[in-house]
Amino acid sequence: ALVSDGAELSRAGFDERVHRLARELIARGVGPESVVAVALPRSVELVVALHAVVCAGAAYLPVETDQPVERVAFVLEDAGPALLLCRDEDTADLPAEPAVPRIVLDDPATATRLAARDPGPVSDADRRAPLRGGHPAYVLYTSGSTGRPKGVVVSHGAIVNRLAWMQGAYGLGPDDRVLLKTPVSFDVSVWELFWPFAAGAGLVAAAPGGHRDPAYLAGLMKDTGVTVCHFVPSMLRLFVEEPRAALCTSLRRVFASGEALGAETARRLRDLLPRTALANLYGPTEAAVDVTAFEVGDEEFTGAGVPIGRPVWNTGVYVLDGRLAPVPAGVEGELYLSGVQLARGYVNRPGLSAERFAADPFGAPGARMYRTGDVVRWDAEGRLVFVGRSDFQVKVRGMRIELG
Repeated sequence: ALVSDGAELSRAGFDERVHRLARELIARGVGPESVVAVALPRSVELVVALHAVVCAGAAYLPVETDQPVERVAFVLEDAGPALLLCRDEDTADLPAEPAVPRIVLDDPATATRLAARDPGPVSDADRRAPLRGGHPAYVLYTSGSTGRPKGVVVSHGAIVNRLAWMQGAYGLGPDDRVLLKTPVSFDVSVWELFWPFAAGAGLVAAAPGGHRDPAYLAGLMKDTGVTVCHFVPSMLRLFVEEPRAALCTSLRRVFASGEALGAETARRLRDLLPRTALANLYGPTEAAVDVTAFEVGDEEFTGAGVPIGRPVWNTGVYVLDGRLAPVPAGVEGELYLSGVQLARGYVNRPGLSAERFAADPFGAPGARMYRTGDVVRWDAEGRLVFVGRSDFQVKVRGMRIELG
């Protein structure tokens, strides 16, 4: 089920470790509406920890210790996690304040407690309270490089819809292996982490920092038989220039998102790996990873950029002018999103939540829509085409940056 650093962990062994840690979290008071911070490098331990938090009914909060300590301290203070999961060697990189209770996973005392926990499946009878679709599944902090980071709270129901759509559209099977290479502070990692386990496929975890090295990634995919992976378009451009990439013949599908995908990059991937399908996805963190998709190669298109396509299941998209009126095909407008994948809002930011998640004038009473800040247009085939931003945000390797 899980390959990391040359070692394999079976699905049964993985599930047992997840259930034991989930029960330890529950015993420490964690449950629905709780947040658990996770400060671990990409590894078996990280994948187990994130699944265990969700299994316990809580929301996970990724903490990357290579970030400035002031940012980490702010995130921990703002999100208020009940616990923090880490390794002993990472504790020196974590801020002393706020003083979040820690479970040090490689502490012998922790190992003893976990070994004594029941490895069987966890149900609502075991959790602190029944788990419902509206409860948060994860909290990710976005932007804020020149200001205050925003914590986006995404529910179980929202991400389950996203994963169900992905399985319905692109169907993983037991012979598939998905590559986990996206840092867990980016929302693409959510489907990398959870889709293969939900579908009974395998997961191959890249080494920490490996996502920056096209030669390493090409070798890893070739050696482990990866069949599905994701690239930010700027990294995809580097990957297709890597000589070893042509050896990744097991790769049957690539997903691109996080930046505008150029038609030339898509063509170069097709020429390099003609049997590898490419899908261009679009979506903000505030709407459970992706809300539109376009299958490159299935339809003709013109222009330098690949369309971002049509909406996924149970998701609405509106292209509106400044008066919130729909614009006709070919006319640029701002993209608004609706449907089950919208985030609950921002942590401790009720004003900003109300501003960005406004009442949906086209939906049922109480429905919301999210203002993306992205400028798009409909083309003649009913597909969305990305144009740019309506504000001062730019994206660098998929990360939203607010220019000062």
